[in-house]
Amino acid sequence: MAVIKPPKVTRAHSIRIMYPIPILETKGDLLILPILVLSTLLAQAQPQQQQPARTRETPAAAPAPATTTPAPARSAPAPAPQGRRAAGGVGGPGPAVGGNIDETLAITHHTIKLDSGPLNYTATVGQMPLKDTSGETEAHIFYMAYTKDTSSPADQSRRPLTFCFNGGPGSASLWVHLGGMGPRGPRLQPNGAMPPPPYRLQDNQSTWLDETDLVFIDPVGTGYSRAKNIEVARQMNGVQGDIQSVGEFIRMYVMRNGRQASPLFIAGESYGTFRAAGLAGYLVERGMAFNGIVLIGTTLNLETIWSRSDDLVHQLEFPTYAADAWYHKKVAADLQRKDLKTFLKEAEAFALGEYSSALNKGDELPPAERKAVIDKLVRFTGLDAHYLDESNLRFDVAHFTRQLLRDSHQTIGRYDGRLAGPSAMNVGETSEFDPSSSLITPPFVSMFTNYISNELNYKTDMLYYTSGGIQPWDYGVQNGFGDTTSLLRNAMVKNPYMKVMIAAAYYDLATPYYAVVHTFNHMGLSPEMHKRIVWDFYQAGHMLYIDSDSKAKLKRDITGFYSGAIPKDLQ
Repeated sequence: MAVIKPPKVTRAHSIRIMYPIPILETKGDLLILPILVLSTLLAQAQPQQQQPARTRETPAAAPAPATTTPAPARSAPAPAPQGRRAAGGVGGPGPAVGGNIDETLAITHHTIKLDSGPLNYTATVGQMPLKDTSGETEAHIFYMAYTKDTSSPADQSRRPLTFCFNGGPGSASLWVHLGGMGPRGPRLQPNGAMPPPPYRLQDNQSTWLDETDLVFIDPVGTGYSRAKNIEVARQMNGVQGDIQSVGEFIRMYVMRNGRQASPLFIAGESYGTFRAAGLAGYLVERGMAFNGIVLIGTTLNLETIWSRSDDLVHQLEFPTYAADAWYHKKVAADLQRKDLKTFLKEAEAFALGEYSSALNKGDELPPAERKAVIDKLVRFTGLDAHYLDESNLRFDVAHFTRQLLRDSHQTIGRYDGRLAGPSAMNVGETSEFDPSSSLITPPFVSMFTNYISNELNYKTDMLYYTSGGIQPWDYGVQNGFGDTTSLLRNAMVKNPYMKVMIAAAYYDLATPYYAVVHTFNHMGLSPEMHKRIVWDFYQAGHMLYIDSDSKAKLKRDITGFYSGAIPKDLQ
């Protein structure tokens, strides 16, 4: 249990958006689905009484109740069209815009007990205003920062600093925050599924905080972050505006907190990896170089996971289909006896060999060759031969997740194929829900606002948008797909010391691991640049850190990655 010391209160700093963002080499106006389809949260269960202003608490043994009470009382965002749904978006209560934003910081001091000993740290929660060149506030970005307590400011300024976020686009950062990297998190089942309620927070034995200070960012339109109006929201809810606004937040946080001498890192998940790649290229042009980029559940080129105009996506998804079938013991007996990695090597070879050749022949595929390929598909996936024949050897995620366990009236997860849930109506062609979303959502949702209000002493009546608060996402192009590979390549070219860690999960159908391998093998990187890329694979799903074994492995891998990315004289 964290020991909460009396909080301090200071003022936030303003920032100005000074730089125009270059036109990105993106393709298309499709976007990745949000990490989880969720409802928004009430920011706190019990509204606080209105007070004239936040006050410093008097030193006392009892916990200080309210250090961030707003004045005047905040209200929820102005009414907006209900159930707004963008391409790849989520229906919610409306856009996250407007509101009376209190910029006062909530600062608290804590201790958690790790296996290695106690860890003392300071938590800072607040809103960073984004201002245009005329000085007018256009938006606020909400953030939660954790810094390990050190013996001197000089030691603090040399500690690594990592900026963390989820993806969506439109997802708040509570998943990587509570699930993987932060000092506290919900107690889950070993495979990441929810335990029986009521839920509990616990110290995170695999927190990254002993290795690096952490700043969790909610981009505009997520969490408590708000644009001042719909027009500004439209500007910031897109590839260019998102990278620009988050990039400005990072630049100003570093400046305002005197962290220019710190080794700098970015850690993103899902669409957050797309954002992280863009930020690395955007900020290196403005004099900010990163030591490392951590990509979890990676997608940098959305064509590799969304396009159905050719057969490449079928080939890149296939090894994950095979992994899910292997996990549920649906593959041929001789293949089932192999360990997962050996089995997947065979699946990968088939996907880019016989399967690729058959798909490319289209209607000219000879009957004998078609039958041979169907027989192989049955061996690797356990799907019925007639089903595969009728589907013309091709199937997508929604069909596969429903079909694999149809004989037991179950559906498997898209985000995590290990998790399965009942399908009462067994006639549906595609999956009706994602059990890997519904089985993990309640512990995170119920504990987050309780944690931020009661442990971090941040009080607000605003809605916390886990998702559903953004405008239709703007990729700035037509008839194609978003792609930030060129920005990451540009960052690696201009910063020869930046390393990249890729954390890929075998049971993730949201961002299949083989699609990531394909992307990095087609980025035009030199052999020397490939040496700066570290690959780590996990027997888990998209949110690989919710699995207890993978979470521990991720921490070990992160420790090794940071050691290799930070100059030895700073370690």
